[in-house]
Amino acid sequence: MKKHTNGNGNSLIMTPTLFSEDKIKSKKDFKFIDLFAGIGGIRIAFDKAGGECVFSSEWDTNCQKTYQANFGELPHGDITKIDEKDIPDFDVLAAGFPCQPFSSIGKRQGFMHATQGTLFYDILRILKHKKNGSGAKAFLLENVPGLTTHDDGKTFKVIIGALEDIGYKVFYKILNGSDFGVPQQRKRIYIVGFRKDLSDNINFEFPEGKVDKAYISDYLEENVDGYSISEHLQNSYLFKKDDGRPVLVDKNSKVQVKTLVSTYHKIQRLTSTFVKDGPTGVRLFTANECKAIMGFDKDFIIPVSRTQMYRQMGNSVVVPAVSAVAKAIANKLKEFKIPGKEDEENESRQNTIGNSGNITERIAYGVLSTES
Repeated sequence: MKKHTNGNGNSLIMTPTLFSEDKIKSKKDFKFIDLFAGIGGIRIAFDKAGGECVFSSEWDTNCQKTYQANFGELPHGDITKIDEKDIPDFDVLAAGFPCQPFSSIGKRQGFMHATQGTLFYDILRILKHKKNGSGAKAFLLENVPGLTTHDDGKTFKVIIGALEDIGYKVFYKILNGSDFGVPQQRKRIYIVGFRKDLSDNINFEFPEGKVDKAYISDYLEENVDGYSISEHLQNSYLFKKDDGRPVLVDKNSKVQVKTLVSTYHKIQRLTSTFVKDGPTGVRLFTANECKAIMGFDKDFIIPVSRTQMYRQMGNSVVVPAVSAVAKAIANKLKEFKIPGKEDEENESRQNTIGNSGNITERIAYGVLSTES
C-alpha cells in the first residue's frame, strides 16, 4: 500500500500496490502525478528521468488493467470526481489530456472560467491548488498537433492563457517521434510550464532528437501467424483500386511507418501500414512491432485483447520522445532553489535518523545533544 501525505502531514489517497515496499522506497529526485494516464507511457518517461509517481488517474478499465500489470498499482478513476485536496503533493503534473472545445470568454471572465466542464479544467484546478508553497513546480501536457488549430485556434489560446493566468511560464513545441529513435512518423505537441516565481528568468529548450533514424525493417518479425488479413478482404477491399494503397512493408523497407492509430484493428486501407508476411501474404502489426513503433520495451506487459492492445498503443505516447522532454524538465528543476525546501528535507531526514539512525548520525543532524 502506497500512502502519501500533504504538506500538513495529513493522510491522503492510498494506492494499493502489487510491488514490494523496497522497490517503491528508492530515493527519487522529484515527485510527479500521472493524469489521463492511459497505459503509462508518460510514467515510464518520468520514472527514467528520476521521478516518483505519487498518484495516477485513468478511467478506462482496460487501460487500468495494463497499467496495473506493469506498475503494480491500479490508477484511480474519474479525475473529475477526485478532490484536489486529496491528491498528494507533487513537483510535476504530467498529462496526455483529451482535446475539447471551450466556452466563449466573457468580458469579466478569465481563461479558467472558459474551461469549466472540460477535463482540462481538472488540470488547472489541481495545479492552482497545489502550486502554493513548494508544490506543482512544473507540468508536461501532450496532445495532437491539431490542438493548435482546433476551433480556429481558440482552444489553444484558452489553454495557454489559462496556464499563464494561474502563474506559469509556458513553452510549447511540436516534436516528431521519428526524431527520437522509433520507426514511426508521429507528431505531437508538448506543452511545458514552470511556476513563474521559481526564477526571474525562466528559459526552456526542447530536445532536438537523434540524427540517426530507426526503420521498421529492423523490428519486423517473420513467419507470423494469427495476424493475417484474409485473401477475401484483400481482394474486395484492400487492393480493389490500383492507387498504391495501402502501404506494405517488409524486412527490406527502410522507412518510418505512418502514425499508428487507435482504430488500426479496423484495417483502413488509406491510413494504415501493413506487413507482407504470414499465411495470406499480408498481415497486421504484431504486439511486439506495435511496442517498437511506440518505443515501449519488448517486455512491456499487455494483458488485454488484441483489439484493446491496438487501441491502447494507438492512443499512447512515443516513450523516447516523452523521455527526452521529461529529462529536460528534470534538469531544469535542479536549477531552481525552492525557499524552505532544504529545511523540509533536513527535517524529514532528522525524523528518519531520530527513529533509526546510529548515534553518530543522530548527533550530526541535531537529534541528540553532544552533552547527553
